[in-house]
Amino acid sequence: MDAGNEAARPDDGSTDEDVLRLLRTGTAAEHEDVERTLALLDPDLDRDRLAHVLDLMHGFWRAAEAGLDRWAGEHPADAEPLTWPRRRRTALFAGDLAALGAAPSAGSPELPPVGGTDEALGRMYVLEGSTLGGVFIDRHLAGLPGLADVTIRAFSPYGSETGAMWAAFRRATRARVAGGGDATAVLAAARSTFADLAGWCRPAARPGVPA
Repeated sequence: MDAGNEAARPDDGSTDEDVLRLLRTGTAAEHEDVERTLALLDPDLDRDRLAHVLDLMHGFWRAAEAGLDRWAGEHPADAEPLTWPRRRRTALFAGDLAALGAAPSAGSPELPPVGGTDEALGRMYVLEGSTLGGVFIDRHLAGLPGLADVTIRAFSPYGSETGAMWAAFRRATRARVAGGGDATAVLAAARSTFADLAGWCRPAARPGVPA
């Protein structure tokens, strides 16, 4: 779930006032809470806890993507540069659960409505940023004795195109703010999404993580 390192790299003319830099620094605490809660790089991660995490993530992504689907229907010109349909991952989480011999059972949280494109970009910052550390998560899972026989797809949905998909998101976000979008609203939506994700996934936290 690591968006921080990639977002920190200067690119496309970024400056200290760049919206991606604002998102990285402004969500640092919430991002760390999600990382600590999910603990997907835990050397003691077992099949049961992974299934629990994936079940909760499936429910969260289903709710988050439903809001973004409504936004995309209302703002197709803003959604088109982001190739929104390709970014959906709910079905991948369901497939990963099936690969573990489990089925979705956690339900979904009630998330704030996506009020407009600024809020959509804030939510997507969290969802898309979670793909950046996927290769490390996949490698870790493959090395765990109880999980070596399972192929998990939701953490690395784009494969070799991960960088390109993240770059497209960055460009769209910068263009939105440069064209009059509200960077503060983007940040608020990202912080809210991180907090909602951490809270929703808390039941699957590694033992010892504060509730």
